[in-house]
Amino acid sequence: MVSLDCVLVLAGLFVLGTYHVWLFITVLHNPIRTVIGLNAFTRQQWVFSLMTDPLKNGVLIVQTLRNNIMASTLLSTAAITLCSVISVLVSSESSSSSTVSVHLVYSDNTPSLPSIKYLCILLCFLVAFLCNVQSTRYYAHVSFLGTVPTWKDKTGFIEYVAATLNRGYYFWALGLRAFYLSIPLFLWIFGPIPMFVSCCVLSIVLYFLDTTSSFAQLIHTQLVKEEARTDDVESTTRSL
Repeated sequence: MVSLDCVLVLAGLFVLGTYHVWLFITVLHNPIRTVIGLNAFTRQQWVFSLMTDPLKNGVLIVQTLRNNIMASTLLSTAAITLCSVISVLVSSESSSSSTVSVHLVYSDNTPSLPSIKYLCILLCFLVAFLCNVQSTRYYAHVSFLGTVPTWKDKTGFIEYVAATLNRGYYFWALGLRAFYLSIPLFLWIFGPIPMFVSCCVLSIVLYFLDTTSSFAQLIHTQLVKEEARTDDVESTTRSL
């Protein structure tokens, strides 16, 4: 049954990998079709609107970033806790003299395979921990940059703050994807068939969560046009 494990596990990972390659390409070339790209533009507009008057909006910036830091801290704490639990579980199983044989349907019974499964889950949670730590780092950096007094026409610094905020969100999204990946890896313990089915179901669910509707894309396009029209009016007024 080694061939069944190899085929179904690799096929499930291929399905998830193909979906995320498509998502990455779509975010780069057609960002408003994805929630990631649309939220990135929204955060950029949020930074531009609040940093025009940081003395008035400084408290709102810090409170919003504090909520994001708390979310990243919670996920990183959960990830490192699960890593510790898995490490204790693997060490206890390897040191125990009596082994309990669990016969799973269509699963390989190689002695080293359970250790490989636990190692994959452990690496998944370690990646989630590191990504959430980096997300907290960027959010903490933006909490200082967002309260620096600036002007609306000095867009270079504001764009840097917006890019830093988006980097923090991207690391948070990667950490969340690592948590998603842990679901098929956990089900792999019960055999390759549940793992393959969960990869397919997870890809379908993520597609509906990651893509935007045509109505949201239409609203975003109208807002961009209105903002461009407002900027043209302001530039014309200043020139006069």
